[in-house]
Amino acid sequence: MPYVSSLQRHLATRPGWLEWTWAAIKPVFANGLAQTTAWKLAAEIDVVPLPVLSRPALHVLGVDIDGEQAIRTVCESFIRVSPTNLMFSGLLRRWLTGGKPTGEPTPREGWTPPAALPALPSLVAPHALTPDEHDLLLQFGTQVTGQPFVPGLYRMLAHWPAYLAHLSALLGPRFHDAKTIACCRALARRIDEAVPGVFATLPEAPDAPMPPSDQFSEVLAALDRYRETSPQMVVFGTLIRDALPT
Repeated sequence: MPYVSSLQRHLATRPGWLEWTWAAIKPVFANGLAQTTAWKLAAEIDVVPLPVLSRPALHVLGVDIDGEQAIRTVCESFIRVSPTNLMFSGLLRRWLTGGKPTGEPTPREGWTPPAALPALPSLVAPHALTPDEHDLLLQFGTQVTGQPFVPGLYRMLAHWPAYLAHLSALLGPRFHDAKTIACCRALARRIDEAVPGVFATLPEAPDAPMPPSDQFSEVLAALDRYRETSPQMVVFGTLIRDALPT
């Protein structure tokens, strides 16, 4: 991935957490079991599509042909990384709630990661926007551990403010639509149900010191929030991508 997810960046703000987490779950990412399992379960998204935009309409919204390709790449990136984050957070949650792997690795020979995606647009800093653009971006936000948080998908799309405004009108109702919410929850549930089988193949003792237990509750609360936003990134990323000109 050309982008480090906010989930890992959040862990990196806590001394020792990123190192221990990676030591604890690396084997199932190194052999591809974690990613391929998550991607397979996220492949089918049953949600009503958005209207497809024409290329002239995109141009009116400030998106030229290069911007169109950049937006497509942004969507593909989040469709790829978000199921992985659901698996990542599920495995971490299992460690923090007392799970014990059996240390019986699943043989997986010859797995090759997919080709790297092109470089992504930078994350737009909210303070660099005009007041109206700032307020527009925050419409896509939530909170993590009491701090405002706008998923990276929308911070990248903020490079095209008129296009983001178009998306806010179409996607805003979807955040409260029962069918869309059910689709997001079903995706999270499918991956949750696969976590124990993947977790069981991990080594019994990570080669890194476990962080203090008095920090577990805060990290678990952050994982809960990412568990809500990660399925949205798959569903909304798919909606946005599929509404681009074919």
